[in-house]
Amino acid sequence: TREIFMQYVLNNRFLWYIAIANAFVYMVRYGCLDWAPTILTEHGIDIKSAGWAYFAYEFAAIPGTLICGWLSDRLFNGRRALPTIIFMALVAGFICLYWLFIDNLTVVTVSLIGIGFFIYGPVMLIGVQALDLAPKNAAGTSAGLTGFFGYFFGTAILANVVMGYVAESSFGWDGTFVLLLIACALSIVFVGFTYKEEQYLVQNRK
Repeated sequence: TREIFMQYVLNNRFLWYIAIANAFVYMVRYGCLDWAPTILTEHGIDIKSAGWAYFAYEFAAIPGTLICGWLSDRLFNGRRALPTIIFMALVAGFICLYWLFIDNLTVVTVSLIGIGFFIYGPVMLIGVQALDLAPKNAAGTSAGLTGFFGYFFGTAILANVVMGYVAESSFGWDGTFVLLLIACALSIVFVGFTYKEEQYLVQNRK
């Protein structure tokens, strides 16, 4: 296990790129999901309506993930980086909409549906890309690395601790939305670093 990690994972900069990208994707995923009831109720939306918006976010993940996977396989011929980048850019657009119309329940619900629809595709594709970028005997270790970065750094640290700290600071909720947009941008940048390598791997598989 140590040999596999040292040879195929530790020295594979592309796996580190998508692991870091995964941390920012998870930050957006759980930053939007976990804080939605608090944000909405503090902006005058009743808890029942906030609950439905929360449900809509999760429900939209089902078709979003399926469509993203289908597009990656069929339209992009097994490439993962480009659909991930496109979906994260669309997530950023819906976060802007969510932020600008935070007092409008209809727009907020549509925004959360959009975020939920587009965020879970990158969550899934980054895991698949980790398997693509590593040899078969290091597949589990590479997937574990990206998963660790997602859940520990992305969820526990960034989405919970950092966003909570910013929300309670003088920046308030506006600061948390800025953080989410920065996270979208950084996830796009780090996934973008793998684009050429992925192109090379896909061409060699043909």
